[in-house]
Amino acid sequence: MASIVSRRSIILRHQVVRSFATASSSTPRNPAFADKLASGPSLDDFISGDVEADPSPSRITLGNTKAPRLPSYLKTTIPTGQSFSGIKKDLRGLGLHTVCEEARCPNIGDCWGGSPDATPEENKRKATATIMLMGDTCTRGCRFCSVKTSRAPRPLDPHEPENTAEAVSRWGLGYIVLTSVDRDDLVDGGAAHFTSTIRKIKQKAPNILVEALTGDFQGSRPEVELVAKSGLDVYAHNIETVEALTPFVRDRRAKFRQSLKVLEWAKEAGVKVTKTSIMLGVGETEEQVLDTLKELRKSNVDVVTFGQYMRPTKKHMKVDRYVEPAEFDRWKQVAEDMGFLYVASGPLVRSSYKAGEFYIENILRGKANPARGVKAEVLSQNSELETSST
Repeated sequence: MASIVSRRSIILRHQVVRSFATASSSTPRNPAFADKLASGPSLDDFISGDVEADPSPSRITLGNTKAPRLPSYLKTTIPTGQSFSGIKKDLRGLGLHTVCEEARCPNIGDCWGGSPDATPEENKRKATATIMLMGDTCTRGCRFCSVKTSRAPRPLDPHEPENTAEAVSRWGLGYIVLTSVDRDDLVDGGAAHFTSTIRKIKQKAPNILVEALTGDFQGSRPEVELVAKSGLDVYAHNIETVEALTPFVRDRRAKFRQSLKVLEWAKEAGVKVTKTSIMLGVGETEEQVLDTLKELRKSNVDVVTFGQYMRPTKKHMKVDRYVEPAEFDRWKQVAEDMGFLYVASGPLVRSSYKAGEFYIENILRGKANPARGVKAEVLSQNSELETSST
């Protein structure tokens, strides 16, 4: 019995008393808030509705209030429709990739969707799909682009040129755009692969007009000339932004002057129409945009498009500002006055937007007068396309 009592006394002496980490205080942390809460309305007051509105209520704002809000004119509907589903099914079946999907283009529903009142064949002729060659992974990492990047992408698919030509001939399109990821891991940058694809398309469907939107091939003139002489109809290469912002917007291997040279070499190789695109809303000034247009004219570029930069994800560079539609209209007029063959300018316009391609298609087929620029009759005959591009 004595031993039991002894053990109990030892346990009591070593028993730990649990307590709060900090001592309680009768003084509230925020006296002002506590006084306001105590003097405020009670639950009964809220139930009865006898509560006066606070003239200066505290507000909790979620999200980034410093970033510009997305304007209503940049919001698009979710793409649907038989034409949209058909094109997507064909692409998946042949294992092809499009920049429309990879770069999250806001016009995908417009370019692929067609019109509900038109026949399937009419929608096919109007639809535009920009096929991305050489896989879906780029060796460069531009700050505006959502395409996947890697130093060592997968090897080229040797069947891709044939599959692409088959897909194009199956759709029955009148105008197709081919683009590609940058493949700096390849000796020729993929120029031979690009050229093979174009030639196979022309063999299977000679009447289809082909636009090639290429990279800069690391400034190698032989590769540019190889693609330019492949039988394409339009050679496009995007400068993306003004010279001063190029190092901050594009990958370090992409240079403004190098891009100008690519467009010059393509023209000198005999290409009938050369084309480029400029993003607005990344921090450019009016003077810088004007200087860029002057440089493009010196390089004999025929077509230029203006579009709003839209941030793909939070990992990409921020939007500096959302450009108003009126400003896009003004740049369109400025570029036209400088002598560009065609100008597409609008918040949702992208380099391969179908309204521009429709006009270029008629120029190449000799159905429109280049001297009249964008005022040719062919655009007035297709008011729906003209409206969607501005």
